[in-house]
Amino acid sequence: MTEFTVYDETDAPEAARPHLEAAKKRMGFVTTLNGVMAESPELLAGYNALSELFGRSSLPRNAKHVVWITASVLNGCEYCVAAHSTLALRSRVPAEVVEALRGGRVLDDPSLEAARVFTRAMVEQRGWVDDAQVEAFLAAGYTRRHVLDIVLGVGMKTLSNYTNHIAHTPLDPAWKDQEWTAPATA
Repeated sequence: MTEFTVYDETDAPEAARPHLEAAKKRMGFVTTLNGVMAESPELLAGYNALSELFGRSSLPRNAKHVVWITASVLNGCEYCVAAHSTLALRSRVPAEVVEALRGGRVLDDPSLEAARVFTRAMVEQRGWVDDAQVEAFLAAGYTRRHVLDIVLGVGMKTLSNYTNHIAHTPLDPAWKDQEWTAPATA
């Protein structure tokens, strides 16, 4: 297994340090994900920029959590499922919604279910969703802008999910209560 260093704001490559300091200010600590990404200051900067932009996107708050968890579950990213489950619960997303997302189950809330279904289609079909899938998402009360916001969220999660797969990023203690194991694939 290839070892990746988990940097902090004191030992990271110089170009990554401001990004780690900003992340520490935002989160209260430097996540191991950011610490691994610091090896490539450009990846770290890109991921953090996408995260900030997605956070400001027009998608409703709970739907953003649906995108983050759904994409991470489908990509089998144990780190991101734990992290985003924790953050969703802290943001008062109902526990039953978080548990359903972690298990890939249907949501009772029709609006959040539409976001889950559309995100799932985006990830599984690698963006090749058909017009009927887009129309079903729009019929649930979302807009074309929301369609593109989900593209942004999935792109953001692709960066972190793939990084975690390659680096075997250790789980931060802050996410331990929501630890998740990806189901075995056939």
